[in-house]
Amino acid sequence: MSKSFVSLIFILCIVASLHGQAPGKRLSVPLGGNSWITTHSKTGNEEITRQGWRNWTDSETVFSTYIYLSASGTLKLWAMFSVPAGESTIRCTVNGTSHSLTIAGSGRESKMGEWTIANPGYVRVDIQGLRRTGPVFATVKSFLVSGSAIDLETAFVKNDEGEFFHWGRRGPSVHLNYDLTKIDDDIEWMYSEITVPTGNDVIGSYFMANGFDDGYFGMQVNSAIERRILFSVWSPFDTDDPKKVPQNQKVLLIRKGKDVTTGEFGDEGSGGQSYLRFDWKAGNTYKFLLRALPVANNHTNYAAWFYAPEEKRWRLIASFSRPATNNYLSGLYSFLENFEPENGNITRKAYYQNQWVRTKSGEWKSLNKAIFTYDDTAKKGYRLDYSGGVEGARFYLRNCGFFNDKTPDQSVFSYPANTSAPNINLAKLE
Repeated sequence: MSKSFVSLIFILCIVASLHGQAPGKRLSVPLGGNSWITTHSKTGNEEITRQGWRNWTDSETVFSTYIYLSASGTLKLWAMFSVPAGESTIRCTVNGTSHSLTIAGSGRESKMGEWTIANPGYVRVDIQGLRRTGPVFATVKSFLVSGSAIDLETAFVKNDEGEFFHWGRRGPSVHLNYDLTKIDDDIEWMYSEITVPTGNDVIGSYFMANGFDDGYFGMQVNSAIERRILFSVWSPFDTDDPKKVPQNQKVLLIRKGKDVTTGEFGDEGSGGQSYLRFDWKAGNTYKFLLRALPVANNHTNYAAWFYAPEEKRWRLIASFSRPATNNYLSGLYSFLENFEPENGNITRKAYYQNQWVRTKSGEWKSLNKAIFTYDDTAKKGYRLDYSGGVEGARFYLRNCGFFNDKTPDQSVFSYPANTSAPNINLAKLE
């Protein structure tokens, strides 16, 4: 082999590397972390497991898989289908163009087709069964992708290390971290508002309004028939099992509001939890008020109130006493997350507005500047559908649904400072 030929190969590799290309390489896309059932059968028996698609028996079912392509070009798709008996005909659709193929047996690789991708961004791959002679269409664990549109920046959930099939299907969480650098006194109160636009109240959403170093307070969509106003305070004892918290480290309930349920929580730390089942509506603006007050014996009392325009009054959610704590409010933030993996392919958005704090000396101050951050699902590059910003005199957060206009981590947002402090008679709060 001549030196000139070796040099040419070396140069070609360098050029490919500079363009982020992985020449000739096929990437494996695990379906357990990157697929959703976007059309269910009448029985609803089909499911997505960590091992891929299971119970695929109905021709109504559509499995959708999302892959982010950073380049235009060709996209080629293969899969190793396992058909336990008979044969199946299936259809694969990308960007409105479909290819059909017949599959049988197992251990044999099947090419599903090739497509031209005009623009970088997320693509959706839909698979639907057409006909079968066996008991199921197939089981399948992963896709193989290649082509000139595939490079080192192609994004999807790569593996299940750290249970990222679960976290990846939930989608990225996004946060607003409020700038407190100009607050020169202890913060006793925090006030803020949330408006969820119509159609964005997706099941599994948590629109968290008033977050602080020791807990969080906001509203959720828990199911098709239940919504909650949730207020939680973490124990100072670090464990995910509330049964392991020593008695002198437990968060104690002081008082709860009418119809409020209280108890303990675990899995993401442990502590005291309270929630009010309340049928809040998308399009309405809801108000949240939080207080922290250090008391004797190295405890801090935290209390939360909620105001709904439907009721035109402040309701106590709960007040808790946190031991081993002598804090006013700190680390103030808001977030948007999805806790239902089956809905991680649906976009949700909320407006966070009119943020204020009141110092222990009684002065209200506007919070009009925030830093945007996101969670590990986004940091690992597994999901890129996250954004935040300012629209008018309010912040917004948006996540999930595989949109393409992502917002860089640590982006700083601000809007003109509010001039009218909240008009609340604090002395008459429940």
